[in-house]
Amino acid sequence: MSAPRQRAGEIEEATMTVPLPDLFRRTTVRTDGIRINTLVGGDGSPVLLLHGYPQTHVMWHHVAPRLAEHHTVILTDLRGYGDRGKPSGSANHEAYGKRAMAADQVQVMAELGFPVFAVVGHDRGGRVAHRMALDYPQAVTQLSVLDIVPTRHALRTADMTFGLGYWHWFFLAQPEPLPEHLLGADPDGWIRGRLSMLRRGGHPFDPQALAEYVRCFRDPAAIHASCEDYRAATGPDLADDDASAARGEKVTAPLLALWGQHGFVGRHYPDVLAIWRQYATTVDGQALPCGHYLPEEAPEETTAALLKFLS
Repeated sequence: MSAPRQRAGEIEEATMTVPLPDLFRRTTVRTDGIRINTLVGGDGSPVLLLHGYPQTHVMWHHVAPRLAEHHTVILTDLRGYGDRGKPSGSANHEAYGKRAMAADQVQVMAELGFPVFAVVGHDRGGRVAHRMALDYPQAVTQLSVLDIVPTRHALRTADMTFGLGYWHWFFLAQPEPLPEHLLGADPDGWIRGRLSMLRRGGHPFDPQALAEYVRCFRDPAAIHASCEDYRAATGPDLADDDASAARGEKVTAPLLALWGQHGFVGRHYPDVLAIWRQYATTVDGQALPCGHYLPEEAPEETTAALLKFLS
């Protein structure tokens, strides 16, 4: 499938303070009017790291420096997250569809001089990366997805256990302004509660990283954007995924799936790799000894698995 034509972007300096080494240069890349917070560091083949909900690029602070010893590592914030671009939502929620988010990231990489690259995505970032590998197969050389199964599989096979475990999917997807109003009443409590609920042992969250997630989520525009992200999952994302499945499209890049054996994915799905083999041609992967937040709960194991795959 050919990628849509994109307008040229711009790169400017950014000043966001993050708990990452000085080897990462901070910039902002403008893509079709959206400002994407971006960090670049290291040397070697390019690897794009995409974060999940309710976090920012800071979630890679353990893993990115190690990867940067062997690769050029690019960390970004997805549109709507972090300190940068938060476009308004719309009735069809396409502004926060994974197709739009993937287009952002492909343009960022092109602006930085990396038209071909590997991508690693956790949680929502994994869903963006999955759509990216389908829409831009000429750009994505390798794909790693962390602690997810495909959105289409999750929603089309959802049962009561899924609904109780991933109830926030359906809460955040409710029409505006219900979830925005409730989250805005106590954004700190929501973020700390979500992170605590899904962490299952391993390393604790770094206090600086946790403070950064809370700080960014306090912005009402960030709360609205994150709800639009989940509304898109049940709307344009599911429609796009159904269309891809009907056409027989699969990810052709090698795919590595990693998941937490103590998290919901590890407990709810008996064969994660078998699920991904319905959506990709070459699949490998394993469970890691943690919950949902692999790069922060099990950074050593996550880094080792990614280095082996990316080599």
